[in-house]
Amino acid sequence: MKKYNLKNRSEIADRDKWNLEAMYPDETKWEEDLSTALKASDEFILLKGSLTESAENLLKALCLYSDMMRKAENAFVYSRMRHDEDNANTKSTEMNNKSLSTLAQISANVSFFTPELLEADEALIKGYIEELPALKEFSFMLDSIMLSKPHVLSSDEERVIAQLNESASAPDEIFTMFNDADLSFGKVTNEDAIDVELTHGNYIQFMESENREVRKNAFEAMYRRYKEFNNSISVMYNYSVKHDSIMSKLRKYKSTLDSELSGERIPLSVYDNLIDAVHKNLPSMHKYMEIRKRALGLNELRMYDIYRPIVKPEGLECSYEDAVDIACKALAPLGEDYVRTLRKGLTEDRWVDIYENAGKTSGAYSFGSYDSNPYILMNFSGELRDVFTLIHESGHSMHSYYTRRTQPFVYGGHSIFTAEVASTVNETLLIHYLLRNAESIDMKKYLINFYIDEFKSTLFRQTMFAEFEKIAHETVENGGSLTAQYLNEEYDKLNTIYYGPSIEHDEYIQYEWSRIPHFYRAYYVYQYATGYSAANAIANRILTGGEAERNDYLKFLATGESDYPIELLKIAGVDMSTEEPVLSALSTFANLVNELDEMI
Repeated sequence: MKKYNLKNRSEIADRDKWNLEAMYPDETKWEEDLSTALKASDEFILLKGSLTESAENLLKALCLYSDMMRKAENAFVYSRMRHDEDNANTKSTEMNNKSLSTLAQISANVSFFTPELLEADEALIKGYIEELPALKEFSFMLDSIMLSKPHVLSSDEERVIAQLNESASAPDEIFTMFNDADLSFGKVTNEDAIDVELTHGNYIQFMESENREVRKNAFEAMYRRYKEFNNSISVMYNYSVKHDSIMSKLRKYKSTLDSELSGERIPLSVYDNLIDAVHKNLPSMHKYMEIRKRALGLNELRMYDIYRPIVKPEGLECSYEDAVDIACKALAPLGEDYVRTLRKGLTEDRWVDIYENAGKTSGAYSFGSYDSNPYILMNFSGELRDVFTLIHESGHSMHSYYTRRTQPFVYGGHSIFTAEVASTVNETLLIHYLLRNAESIDMKKYLINFYIDEFKSTLFRQTMFAEFEKIAHETVENGGSLTAQYLNEEYDKLNTIYYGPSIEHDEYIQYEWSRIPHFYRAYYVYQYATGYSAANAIANRILTGGEAERNDYLKFLATGESDYPIELLKIAGVDMSTEEPVLSALSTFANLVNELDEMI
């Protein structure tokens, strides 16, 4: 492990920071956008009661709504990214809070729109679309709104709910501030006998250390802190799930899962089939754990041993510049335009905030507004795995890039169900590129092991998270409460089932659930697993196909939210309403495990 010194934000060179000034060179314009959007929402209220009196009225409302939300989104995204640069920065926190408060007010002001629209006969709305060609741009948006007709409340009730939105996000906001700004894990002695501050950003480096004592100390230091706050975090999560449950009941859904999936016409069977398919294939995961135990020469395999590479060849460190070069070469099958655009964004246009600094939000993401660059937050540490993170987030960003230059604002976003496909196609192309160019047997072993671990982390672990989420929500929906003890026990049981008998039980792993921020977005994580499965199918289609297969995928990248996710993925050649993509991915995993077994 290299020496790790955490810098303050001011010590990071400008060339290594994302160029947010491109959004607002003068922050008075940020204030103006928030103010303009809020005033537009006041104007929008004047349309109440007349939305569906004519095609012209409907078009006026939709255009005003689109323009207003476009400005509000741009202002919010800017303040959120400024906040994520340093969660302890008071000015950025105040700006972000102001954006959230303004969005809540706007949401309250426009809350009558959907209920009033749904009071109209669907045939009338379709007639307006035929009558006024300009309305055709909004036809899918209107269709998807009509889909929610049984679940929308009266305009007064919707306004009350909208006014409560800001406080409803409290568990998530509190957890984020606690996890990224307040929580510290102390120092851990690395293999060079140097005391290093343990952070979210460098935790995985400790877990990959060849020194088992270093891994153990980092693992226990991390979870010891979460154990200290176990009761408080369980209360945060309990109320987050309670809110999900209350909202799904108010809107007359069968469950929170139903409410999260039905809006995009994703069958409930997709969720259950994912869990069932993974359970049936757990023997391959258990076999991998046994291989890992044998390869590492351990009498007992512990949870802090499952991230250390089985073999660690030379040449695993790389600079950010090297990472960009590798990514661009790996993505060559996607064509010159894709690669040229991405390289320019990652370098000249400064889409990326590259390195970790004190107070910076942990992990990585792709973000941006319809009118901004598709920015990327990284905590780059100079390891090969950072190339995978960069190419993953680049997939999201290029998805946004192609969508925003093709689709209008109302379709400029992405369902998580489709978004995770774009990122994982990139990762899959990268691993194939690296395997083709491996210069030694040890490097090939390392890469196959790495590929298996990607399956472990994304398909198996995220499905385990999805099952935990389902247990938590069903418990609350059946009148139960999520106590710390209950959450710990349920998570511990799942961890034992998924990783199998080769792993020795560890008391600290029961607290792992408490550090997962995605749990504060109901039924979010399963889409990583489904997306990973779809992406493997698409990447294989691109690599074994030709120009037509590549163009199918690029066409998919430009669709945004212009149709339901299952239908959009069919454009890229994958039908996620069937089990085939998940089963195919699990088959690939099993083959990789067998290949690694033979090589070891």
